[in-house]
Amino acid sequence: MLATVARMMPDVAKERLIPVYSLVSSVVNTGDSVQCPICWGRFRRFLPARGRDNVQCPRCLTSERHRLLMLFLRRHTDLFSKPRKRMLHVAPEWYLQKYFQQIDTIEYLSGDIQSPRAMMRIDITALQFPDASFEVILCSHVLEHVSDDRAAMRELFRILKPGGWGILDVPIDWSREESFEDWTITTPAERTKVFGQADHVRIYGRNYPDLLRDVGFDVEIDQYEVTPEEMARFGLKPSIDHIWMCRKPTSVTS
Repeated sequence: MLATVARMMPDVAKERLIPVYSLVSSVVNTGDSVQCPICWGRFRRFLPARGRDNVQCPRCLTSERHRLLMLFLRRHTDLFSKPRKRMLHVAPEWYLQKYFQQIDTIEYLSGDIQSPRAMMRIDITALQFPDASFEVILCSHVLEHVSDDRAAMRELFRILKPGGWGILDVPIDWSREESFEDWTITTPAERTKVFGQADHVRIYGRNYPDLLRDVGFDVEIDQYEVTPEEMARFGLKPSIDHIWMCRKPTSVTS
């Protein structure tokens, strides 16, 4: 019932309701069958979301792709080790922002073009930061919403320090060789039908890493694997998104 009410509320009101919703959901769903590697809550099951079962953590409201991302960050990056790193988180999820703000090895900053949860307002296609401002960038499932995604990629590359890295995940249609755009498709209903979501403006194909390489990134495509036991414990899916690890070469001086 609370989730239904939340969907009908303005965005600002939704932001205020999130902590209440997560608290109520976690209390009524206590158990030990699954565990969230972000908030470490244990539950009977994860909640259904977006037409799928076993998706959303009852406490922190993160989904399976966020849980996979956190496992990857802990096991395959230096984010949680010294020296301290300056990190830009684009379009932050509520609980991930709360989590990263508490980590003493991260100098955390979040930004979004409109979300009230972000620490500052940014336009990803024209960022206000000087060159080489951040060691780490997290930009997950954002670029498919951005009209000029190439400008956004160039800006993210520009503000990343040489030797720094970013995770720039997007949904991929692996049946497509080339990414698809059609700027005659403008209404929410049409975009939902063609792109799968009302605020998406393209479908990325298998050429996505080439687009990132064109602006200068070294790209590692990591289909992060977990054990069957971890799949069940953390509520992950076999077809979960790839991790797009993008590094700025140390040889770049500007």
